Amino acid sequence: MLPAIDSANPWLVGVGLNSTLLGLAWFAPKKLLTPAGLFHAWVLGVLIWGTLGWQGYLVVMFYFLVGSGVTRVGMAQKEAEGIAEKRSGARGPENVWGSALTGALCALGVGVIKLGFAGANFQSIVPSPVYLLLLGYVASFSTKLSDTSASEVGKAYGKTTYLITTLQPVPRGTEGAVSLEGTLAGVVASIALACVGWAVGLIDLLGIVWCILAALIATNLESVIGATLQTKYTWLTNELVNILNTLIGAIAAILFAWLCTIFVA
Repeated sequence: MLPAIDSANPWLVGVGLNSTLLGLAWFAPKKLLTPAGLFHAWVLGVLIWGTLGWQGYLVVMFYFLVGSGVTRVGMAQKEAEGIAEKRSGARGPENVWGSALTGALCALGVGVIKLGFAGANFQSIVPSPVYLLLLGYVASFSTKLSDTSASEVGKAYGKTTYLITTLQPVPRGTEGAVSLEGTLAGVVASIALACVGWAVGLIDLLGIVWCILAALIATNLESVIGATLQTKYTWLTNELVNILNTLIGAIAAILFAWLCTIFVA
């Protein structure tokens, strides 16, 4: 399954569209990205439009806009408690690639196949490499939006938060802490983004299921990493953990789809 290609050169369209959006964002009164973050988001946007067209672009824009909005939920309270995102939630380059590196690699994989293997017949391979990469792309952002929503809603509205490894009550904002409110928000977010991926034709209905399951697994594993390894190793930054989180989500969804195909066949 490949997104339909625009009649115009998709890379030129991507450059023009993202340059326009960069200009608008630069002068917008409410900053969702730092100046460096804007440039890196421009690079990501051009890459996604060039490889996956408007369909892939809509998915990443949905993640960015919803994720930015969720980050600002209860911002005043979270800032008062010292558990808010730095820069009042404005994303820098590290946030852009921490969230989108896995998705960008999946998009690049699709682009390489379209460019280098345009005449190849992948229909004999089930599931096809393109299908798996597109599923991994959507799953990576479904996972990240789930993680962002679970964390931010949990910090703002979590009545009781528990350390995932011991289930002992801990203060909101503790690395590895989970809450019922945050977990439910994360599930809803993963469903929403997976449905967007399905609506634009990147994944099928079963792919929605794989994305939701993968996001749930990856988000909880990220909490385990936060509660165990991240507190011990200074080099294990939030951005690196985010990359691991999205990578686990993408791989899990791809494995679910692949194993389902094997057992059904």
